[in-house]
Amino acid sequence: MIRKEHYKGSARTKFSELEAEYLAENLIGRFATSSGSGQPHVVPVTYRFDGEAITFGGWNLGKSLKFRNLMANDKVAFVVDDLVSNRPWHVRGVEIRGRAEPVKTPDGVTIVRIIPLNIRSWGLGD
Repeated sequence: MIRKEHYKGSARTKFSELEAEYLAENLIGRFATSSGSGQPHVVPVTYRFDGEAITFGGWNLGKSLKFRNLMANDKVAFVVDDLVSNRPWHVRGVEIRGRAEPVKTPDGVTIVRIIPLNIRSWGLGD
């Protein structure tokens, strides 16, 4: 259970220093999309964080369900979290809600960029 006092932020679009450090030190997050009809889909992805946005690619990305979903509905969520300790209980993480868009890299590879519209975090810096 996430304690309310550890759940920070409402409609923030900029990362705090602690959130940026946490995202930079991790490699895997959960990417959530929903289809045009509203069917949810969540998958783990490896990602990169540039201080402002999350990006990820992948083999055969353009044919994946996550990619098809974001083309039908660009509203997405992305979570990076971990369990620091279970005695005492200590979880931490960052949730990003926003828009996702396909982007071509200079070498022609398609990646996904998540633009944050609402950032929340918990358990960081405790």
